[in-house]
Parts: sequence; C-alpha cells; structure tokens
Amino acid sequence: MILIAKKLIALDLDGTTLNDKPEISEMTKQAIKAAQQDGYIVSIVTGRPNRISENFYDDLSLNTPMINFNGNLGILPHNRWELEYQYTIEKDIVMDLLEQSKQLGINLLAVEGRNMFLANHGAKSNLGFFPSVIKSDEILNQHTLTDNPISITVELQPDAKQAFIDYTETKFGDAVDVAPWGGPHPIVEVTTKGIKKSTGLKVLADYFGVSQKDIYAFGDEANDLSMISYAGHGIAMKNAIPSIKDIATDVTDYTNDQNGVAKYLRDHMDIAVGL
Repeated sequence: MILIAKKLIALDLDGTTLNDKPEISEMTKQAIKAAQQDGYIVSIVTGRPNRISENFYDDLSLNTPMINFNGNLGILPHNRWELEYQYTIEKDIVMDLLEQSKQLGINLLAVEGRNMFLANHGAKSNLGFFPSVIKSDEILNQHTLTDNPISITVELQPDAKQAFIDYTETKFGDAVDVAPWGGPHPIVEVTTKGIKKSTGLKVLADYFGVSQKDIYAFGDEANDLSMISYAGHGIAMKNAIPSIKDIATDVTDYTNDQNGVAKYLRDHMDIAVGL
C-alpha cells in the first residue's frame, strides 16, 4: 500500500486570492474546488478578522480551520474545533493608547476579538475594513472593553505613524508587535509579540499531519513573510512587494486581478481548472 503525502494550500486573501474589487472570481472558486478534489487541504491564512473573512470562506465552500489576525486566531467557522486558539493583548494597553490618542495623532482606534468590535468612533468611508457607523455599545471605553482583545488597529494622521510606532514599542514592546499595514492608509496594527502567520500555519500543518515541505503558501504583502518563509513552497504573487518575491520559492505568472492563484494551480501544480 502506497501512502500519499498530505499537502496543504494556505491562502492569503487580499492581494492574493481576492481580486481588486475585492471578490473571489469564478475561476478561483473552480480551482480551489478542483484542488480539494485532488486531495489538497485548503485553508485561509489572513490578516483579516473573522468578521470580514468568513464570507470568503463560505464562497470557497471550505470546511477546514481558518487563521485570522495574522496568526493570532485559529477557528473552525460555524463549528467547534478542539485546537481553537487566540492570543490577546492586555486591556491596559488599549486604555493607555486611547488616553493618549490626541497626543499620538490617532484618528481611529479599533479593537477586535472573535466576537468583539469596539472603536472610538465610526471610520471614514474610504476605510472599508471598518464600519462607518457604530452602535452605542460598540464605542470603545473602559466600560465596554470587558475582555482582552486580539488586535488593536489604529488609523493615524499621516505624519504621526512613526511616532506612534516608537511610543508603542518603547512602552509595550516586550508584550506586543507593531506593524504598519500595506497600502495607502497610515494604519498600524498591534498584536501579541512573536505571533505571525507562520504560527497559525504550523498549527494547521500539525493538525492535518502535513510535512513542512508539502505546504504551498500564497501571499503578497509584508505580513505574509513568515508564512512564505515557513512553507516548503512559498509562492509570491506577481503583484507582491519585492521583499516577498526575494524570499519566495516561486512567483506567479499573473496578478491577483488576473486569477494568479488559479492559473498557478493549473499551470504549475497540474490542477484541472474548467475556465
């Protein structure tokens, strides 16, 4: 009897699996379905919170665990999972940043958990990751913040980003990591120190019994670096930033807006795609 090694495909969402709208194209859906039929395990590993990624999980008809908040949350959407985990930040850090928000140039301060969203106010309309209108019980203060959050996200005045990073790293650097988002907005995320996408990817691989050499990870941005490095096959998108391409084992021939993941599965991994 020949045992066939299990193989895992780990998918970043924005700039990778999603096109620029952002949506999952029909070709990508077909490719992921075909990959699963061929025996690949497919999981989402994203920086997005679960509240704005479970819809894509459902679009792909997945039944595998999902990693959110850049490795800080691992869940099985719609079900219980014996390995479900989360890394959280002390509430005192949130309160300190909230109190110093004016001096630090913070426009928006939002905190999230698996079932938590609180912010100092609604977001501007061009920040699509956050609601523009929030309910009274979603306003961030010491009374509404009853649990430690998984993530702190701040949108800053353009010239305040580095000062915020310096302040947070100096005061709380032994407990948290501070990472700017990619893209045009001056947004910085604060999460538990040392936890990255590779943290969640290793949990998935161990859970499914997949060897590191049999992991295929697709990504495009700085938060994908640990995952691309960890995977035996770290695949950068054609539209990826240079530092991701530099460490990747391969680069897709097409961008995320050209069905890059689907075409890579078809052209380089012999997965049949209908379109």
